[in-house]
Amino acid sequence: MHSAALVTRDGSIDWLCWPRFDSDACFAALLGDERHGYWRIAPVAPALEIRRRYVPDTLVLETEMVTERGVLRIVDCMPPRGHAPDLVRVVTCLAGAVDVRMELAPRFGYGDRKPWIQRLADGIQLTSAPDNLTLWTPAPVRGDDGTLVAELALRAGETVDFVLAWHAAHADPPLRVEAASVIEQTITRWQAWSARCRYDGPWSALVRRSMITLKALTFTPTGGVVAAPTTSLPEQLGGVRNWDYRYCWLRDATLTLYALLAGGYRDEARAFSTWFARVARAEPSRLQVLYGVAGERRLTELELPWLPGHRGSRPVRIGNVGATQLQLDIYGELIDCLHHARAHGIEIDGGLWELQRGVLAHVGEVWPQPDEGIWEVRGPRRHFTYSKIMTWVAFDRMIKDARRFALPAPLAEWIATRDRIHAEICARGVDPERGVFTQAFGRRELDASLLLIPQVGFLPPSDVRVRRTIHAIARELSANGYIRRYDTERTDDGLPPGEGVFLPCSFWLADALAAIGEHDAAVALFERLLSATNDVGLLAEELDPGTGELLGNFPQAFSHVALVNTAMNLGEHRGAAHDRPRQ
Repeated sequence: MHSAALVTRDGSIDWLCWPRFDSDACFAALLGDERHGYWRIAPVAPALEIRRRYVPDTLVLETEMVTERGVLRIVDCMPPRGHAPDLVRVVTCLAGAVDVRMELAPRFGYGDRKPWIQRLADGIQLTSAPDNLTLWTPAPVRGDDGTLVAELALRAGETVDFVLAWHAAHADPPLRVEAASVIEQTITRWQAWSARCRYDGPWSALVRRSMITLKALTFTPTGGVVAAPTTSLPEQLGGVRNWDYRYCWLRDATLTLYALLAGGYRDEARAFSTWFARVARAEPSRLQVLYGVAGERRLTELELPWLPGHRGSRPVRIGNVGATQLQLDIYGELIDCLHHARAHGIEIDGGLWELQRGVLAHVGEVWPQPDEGIWEVRGPRRHFTYSKIMTWVAFDRMIKDARRFALPAPLAEWIATRDRIHAEICARGVDPERGVFTQAFGRRELDASLLLIPQVGFLPPSDVRVRRTIHAIARELSANGYIRRYDTERTDDGLPPGEGVFLPCSFWLADALAAIGEHDAAVALFERLLSATNDVGLLAEELDPGTGELLGNFPQAFSHVALVNTAMNLGEHRGAAHDRPRQ
């Protein structure tokens, strides 16, 4: 809930930004190779079998490696402490005897700098200003050219622990923690949080795993939610669609709050409302698409030429130019989220309504403009149909809240604008020949975002245009049964064509099919999507429809939000007592 470490199946931590999600990475082998930083603990002999799992309902990872001579277990844990989590790794020989090698090779500045190693009376420091890591372990460790190495011969029942802590290079190191104790505390904390989840349907294990993932992507000090903890994992291997997702998109954050609220997690909704009020208070008309985790506005996009990219996919980028784009849909997502929070009885800052009115006044001015849209195209702006629909949602939800909660509002003005937007969308956003909603006004291309039309209440599922749109998307944007965002060969988005299928869009199709009464097809698609998770239940943003390989930044909040909402929507169609996440 401050940052995240990604661990490979063979026991190597290949990605970690410290102390925040958007800090420089000190382990960046994920975007290069061992030269760029990693921390590996593994048997010297090849593993014949690798099994791993999270301790149930937690983020404590257990990896078991079976060798010819014995079985090794590694427990990985990030217990929170102050402004930066520790990284705790406990190695145990479960059976037989196992020779183990530990290599700790931080490379600060995204793999650019080796550390200076200094032995202290208690621990070993690895420093490259402004960062400092301190390692505590009883294992005999030697230093070699910025890398710490330990070689262990463990027998059944023997355990060695490693605790790594970050602190600023100019500050004193924190006090050492006891590994077994903090792991137990972390397990207890996560299991207590997970027990509050009110979903009890047929997919409860993966829903809880998604809820935990969403909570883990929430930056605790501020309540902001990052889209993913990684940057530049490619949407197509070898391609250039490689983006930095370690920031708080208003869209992703509000959708995350839908899922958490539906799961019964009210504190997170309050935290997000506070975060939003903080970043938007000054000038509602200058609301950005995304922010840093503490509300930073300047997220300059840069390329890191010394990193070769994940499996050769260049460039590696940090920062994101999306912060400067106009994406009209975010206003609807945001106001719909606050509408949903009020409906759940969440206490919202009394000044927030006036802030929302300021935002809506801005929407009233800008909704007729073309924008970059939900997919953040880097080509020409267009009148994207989904963007217009979400401006309609912004007015619709403000009208409903004003009426329900007796809040001050120019209702006649808002109603007139809402109805004018609706009429324009129906007149200009529908292909007159096919009777389907299209990606942009005056275009024929389809867009999977239009699967959300019935969910947001723009038109009912029974509307013939809605049904035709759902079936056309299922037919024309399908790739091996999954759904693409749009056809990159036909839509000029400013980039070379080619990417994987977009997992949230495939979940949206399941929602749409259920809404129009095709429940069996919806469940079949949903269960196929569940099989796309990795071995510990995590999803990326996209998928290669041919190989099934996950693509894009990982784990992706948007995908886990979609999983949770679809599980609840399908349960609702079976008669379960859950609120629809988006109405």
